[in-house]
Amino acid sequence: MAGPTRTPLAQRPVVWVLAGSDSSSGAGCQADLLTGHDLDVHVCTLITAITAQNSLGVTSVMAVPVELLQAQWQALINDMPPAVIKIGMLADPAQVQALAGWLATAKARWPTLQVVLDPVGVASSGDPLCAPGTRQSLALLWPYVDLLTPNALELAELTRSPISSPATTLAACAQLVAAGVGAVLAKGGHHPEMVDQEKAVWPSGQCVDLLATATGEWWLVLPRLPSRHSHGSGCTLASAVACLLAHGYDLADAVTLARAYVQQGLHAAQPIGHGPGPVAHTGWPRRPDCLPQILPVRHDGQHTVHDQPSRVLCDQWLALNRRPAFAACPPRLGFYPVVDSLEWVKRLLGWGVKTLQLRIKQSVDGRMESDIADAILLARRAGAHLFINDHWALALKLGAWGVHLGQEDMVQADLAALAQAGIRVGLSTHGPFELACALGWRPSCVALGHLFPTQTKQMPSRPQGILGLQRQLPLCGAKPTIAIGGIDLSGVVA
Repeated sequence: MAGPTRTPLAQRPVVWVLAGSDSSSGAGCQADLLTGHDLDVHVCTLITAITAQNSLGVTSVMAVPVELLQAQWQALINDMPPAVIKIGMLADPAQVQALAGWLATAKARWPTLQVVLDPVGVASSGDPLCAPGTRQSLALLWPYVDLLTPNALELAELTRSPISSPATTLAACAQLVAAGVGAVLAKGGHHPEMVDQEKAVWPSGQCVDLLATATGEWWLVLPRLPSRHSHGSGCTLASAVACLLAHGYDLADAVTLARAYVQQGLHAAQPIGHGPGPVAHTGWPRRPDCLPQILPVRHDGQHTVHDQPSRVLCDQWLALNRRPAFAACPPRLGFYPVVDSLEWVKRLLGWGVKTLQLRIKQSVDGRMESDIADAILLARRAGAHLFINDHWALALKLGAWGVHLGQEDMVQADLAALAQAGIRVGLSTHGPFELACALGWRPSCVALGHLFPTQTKQMPSRPQGILGLQRQLPLCGAKPTIAIGGIDLSGVVA
């Protein structure tokens, strides 16, 4: 499948990467450059260390002097300012201390600047990369870091607490957020597999990451792949998040797409050399099976999964995968107008429209139920597909062909009754994160939007445009899709 149209070179955002140079080109700044090329970003590399390594291990590391690292920074600062800075390997505490001062100045100069920090200190082979005390000094950077991406071993070292379960992972991430980090993406590749499933704390056969912010926490679940060719996957993940943030994606969307990008690369990875091969760099994510399943951390009154048995996560994941699919839609729904009155339904049916949505937010003279009932009857007689917006109980009572819901409605709706009645369920999405959440509900169709600025309602997210639509469509697989929002005669989507 062909990828989306590439962003023109002159319009590509700039990302600075502070990282070591990997002579085998599997990780470090070489992996960052490949990621930036895939994701249409211009990457500027500020080298922190020169390493001699191959697929079997690291044989030598030489730190770049702080003065030379600062010279790289100063050479770029007035000519190619960054949208995002991604920090990988830092070689010694002196580099960390100097970087803290530079970031304070940069954040003041560019208030929208975002910083992603991958606290790498040990290579995939297990060889050390930085001087003693380097990772302990990283706390100097916490006030400037928007996203921290540790694996389980790094998370344990940074918080001085063992990471052995969902509960301990959540507690460690909460500790870092409380210390000033904007958000934490705790990677799950190092979580142990449990042979005894009755005692399992992680869903069987799955790699589970945690995105923890000050306002919410979510598990990202994907199958654990058997390949050992994952060299540079941590560098690539952090770089992908940085590139996507530079394109204007919000944090949850950037993390979701970045995780799909790395999973796609792991599927395609091949051995190069005699040891573990590098993760492949294969362009914008387009495999539906690489989009993570999203599970919100369950909050129940004053109790959360922080102090519940770890089995909660396993049960949550099993429940997600046992959900029944809703009745199928035609693969192509065609032109799909959304109207707010029975009169408009009559008019559109008279014009031959075969798919439409009735969106009545307020009852007029108490006629909401009767208007919906009349619209359902008229659509049925015309052989048209009518979705009822939001009012799932009335749609169920009156035998509607379909109902269109926001994702917040799925928690309250009687999903089992809707599925049993054969009512189609469409779900709205406003980005890759919500798309991943929506697909977990196994809906009949998904709406991707909004594409253009719209005056009909206040939207919480930025317009995605045609390019955003192109990038999401492959991730939907065979699921019927609808492009929504702000489309007029000057911007009709074919």
